[in-house]
Amino acid sequence: MLVVHVHVHVKPECVEAFKQATVANARESIKEPGIAGFDCVQQQDDAARFVLVEAYRTPQAPAVHKETRHYQTWRDAVAPMMAEPRTSVKYANLFPEDSAW
Repeated sequence: MLVVHVHVHVKPECVEAFKQATVANARESIKEPGIAGFDCVQQQDDAARFVLVEAYRTPQAPAVHKETRHYQTWRDAVAPMMAEPRTSVKYANLFPEDSAW
């Protein structure tokens, strides 16, 4: 399993709109067969910072995800909300080995 942490910093005035767009994307994303989990967390001491935790079943699943309409809608909607470019870090799942998330 591939786990990706996407670090997002949005403009303070865009926090609520970002949350709404991201939850809508997450709801659709977890319906994809290649996605084992999709969490969005908000930093407690800085409400404009988020981490999206995406768990993919296969190495190809992220590319498939990026071709979906809901991802493309999210990407385009949140682009002007960014305070800085989002970044991502990829991880390999170690435990549990058979995690469904």
